[in-house]
Amino acid sequence: MTSHDLRNQLESLTTEAFRPELAEIDRMPTLDIARLMNGEDAGVPAAVAARLPQIAAAIDAAAERMARGGRLVYAGAGTAGRLGVLDASECPPTFNTEPGQVAGLIAGGPEAMVTSVEGAEDSAELAREDLDALKIRPEDTVVGVSASGRTPYAVGAVEHARSLGALTVGLSCNEHSALAAAAEHGIEVVVGPELLTGSTRLKAGTAQKLVLNMLSTITMIRLGKTYGNLMVDVRASNAKLRARSRRIVSLATGAPDEEIERALTEAGGEVKNAILIVLAGVDGPMAARLLEESGGHLRAALAGTAD
Repeated sequence: MTSHDLRNQLESLTTEAFRPELAEIDRMPTLDIARLMNGEDAGVPAAVAARLPQIAAAIDAAAERMARGGRLVYAGAGTAGRLGVLDASECPPTFNTEPGQVAGLIAGGPEAMVTSVEGAEDSAELAREDLDALKIRPEDTVVGVSASGRTPYAVGAVEHARSLGALTVGLSCNEHSALAAAAEHGIEVVVGPELLTGSTRLKAGTAQKLVLNMLSTITMIRLGKTYGNLMVDVRASNAKLRARSRRIVSLATGAPDEEIERALTEAGGEVKNAILIVLAGVDGPMAARLLEESGGHLRAALAGTAD
């Protein structure tokens, strides 16, 4: 593709549109710019709301595969790639996911998290190599993320993952995108032109973050990683999270502090097991067995003890 062709392609994208009414923004008072920017951001949730059916369908499909041992893999370049890596990196402490169960790939590798890696986003071949390094299987879900919906790395990742039989999702911020067309589940959250022309780390980035929050969080809810709205699979890896673990057991059981401490000790610090010990009156090994039999779903394990 020539530079002229690329320029024409970018000019056709909603996310790249120039807004002449904002041409004097640099001369406005700071508070007025802040108000303007805040007003722009306020429209993002509505744009996400318009795509909730597509988002829900992608989540249900991903959760079904992950329940069979599959992984959730994000692939993107620049801001989109960084958001995917961020979402993936927060799953182990929040949901006690296994290493690699949720992964983020960014064009150019880890270096690209903090600096630009020239040309990486233009390489579909690089995306194929990154996915092959993960040994993508049919049980996996690969989510390509790109504001424009045309980024070769994201589109290439989805196309390659689909050829391997994996579930594919394409998240973009333009309608009729190549990324959505390449994926089984296309999610196009159209937020409109940016405050700064082409700066898709703004509204487009916010929209992507909201959707990624949904993809990972609701998938984990479907997998039994929560009990109600409590993070019962939280990994207590520091003092704050250990305190949070005690609070979660308290909220779920209403037990006194002494009983909570005994249960957490018996459960080896596992919140879900400790709740089961308190509510079902079982010991640590029995709690572990019941949870294994229920596929890690605390409600199902509790229901089993009531039979």
